[in-house]
Amino acid sequence: MFKKLRNRFLIVNLVSISIMMLVAFATIYTITYQNVQRETNMELYKVSDFYHSPYNSSKMPRGEGQGSGTDSFPSDAMGGDNGGPGGDPNSPPARSVSFMIKTDDQWKITDTHSRFDMEDTFYTEALQKVDQNKVGDSERQTGQFALDGTDWAYVVDPSGDGHMIVFIDVTAQQGILTNLIYTFAVVGLIMLIVIYFLSRYFANRSIAPVREAFEKQKQFIGDASHELKTPLAIINTNADVLLANQEDTIANQAKWLHYIKSETERMTGLTNDLLYLTQMDDSRSTMIHAKFNMSDAVESIILPMEAVIFEKNISLDYNIEPNLTVHGNSEQIKQVILILLDNAVKYSGPKGAVNVTLQKQNNDVMLAVSNTGEGIAPEHLDRIFDRFYRTDSSRARKHGGHGLGLAIARSIVDQHKGELYARSVVGEGATFYVRLS
Repeated sequence: MFKKLRNRFLIVNLVSISIMMLVAFATIYTITYQNVQRETNMELYKVSDFYHSPYNSSKMPRGEGQGSGTDSFPSDAMGGDNGGPGGDPNSPPARSVSFMIKTDDQWKITDTHSRFDMEDTFYTEALQKVDQNKVGDSERQTGQFALDGTDWAYVVDPSGDGHMIVFIDVTAQQGILTNLIYTFAVVGLIMLIVIYFLSRYFANRSIAPVREAFEKQKQFIGDASHELKTPLAIINTNADVLLANQEDTIANQAKWLHYIKSETERMTGLTNDLLYLTQMDDSRSTMIHAKFNMSDAVESIILPMEAVIFEKNISLDYNIEPNLTVHGNSEQIKQVILILLDNAVKYSGPKGAVNVTLQKQNNDVMLAVSNTGEGIAPEHLDRIFDRFYRTDSSRARKHGGHGLGLAIARSIVDQHKGELYARSVVGEGATFYVRLS
């Protein structure tokens, strides 16, 4: 389930990013393409205007009839713009590798001009590439084509007795656009690969808490069902015994009724604990906190339990620093103290000892509740605060526990932005620490 959820997240993420990348690349390419086309057309018009200029027309060497490709312009025409430094006023604008073809109304070549020696067949092939059907009577018509591995742009200028077509080499400009597409493709592919692994990493991290919560919920349901199963089975069995002896007196059936009542009380305690945990989760933001005397709260829990502890033949020693105050809910903190003290008494060994200390530690107040006994194995220390978790189920059931006490205590301490943790030495005992401010 979580693998499918992660894969769906990855697919949605990659599709979304791919669409955004395509839109961004298309926008950049469109802008670049329009700029290149604009510059190409400007260059075409400059060259065309040069060929149209009466001054330059009179100075240009003319060919001797159709296909005269031997005439050429001065070889330094590439040196600068018309009239510019290092340029020739009789040459086309700078950067232009160009030639011109004149035709009659039937598109037959009447004259050619070029800076380079070109064969007659080249002029003929170039003229055939011109889209003659789109040429109007008065407007300039532009276009592009590829010939012999070179990209050419042309402009057709209609004249009274025919057409003048000016061609310029735009291979470099087209190369820029082609390289831009290849660059976008390579960069896009690399970025998608990087984004895939980054998305996979963060997807796994994002799903981990959900997976953990789901596993805890599943375990919680299983543990709760297990806890309810035993008392329900006992109640059902004892009810069957009562029904099987309907004519007997209540006094004779008191034992079975006592078992039913005991298990009912056990289930009531369990449901109350679960309800309390749920209520605390829902009321984290509405709980009212105030400063109270922590020393008095600890004493108010210890003193009433001294008699119970004494009856169990367990020694109790406590050291409480007076007038220590913390910020929180006094009733909830008292419940934490009661849970820890009750656990210490339950799980201390025969003729064991329980010790409670409360002292100031830097700016915090530290409560420590320790007992002698079997202690807690290291592998259990991180899990003893989970709901229904017990290191020894049979022993916990003997003491009447559900495995919810420490979970409630941890929830209360977390709500007070404090810290609850345990330290233990197997065979010697365990100590629970509560740090509050």
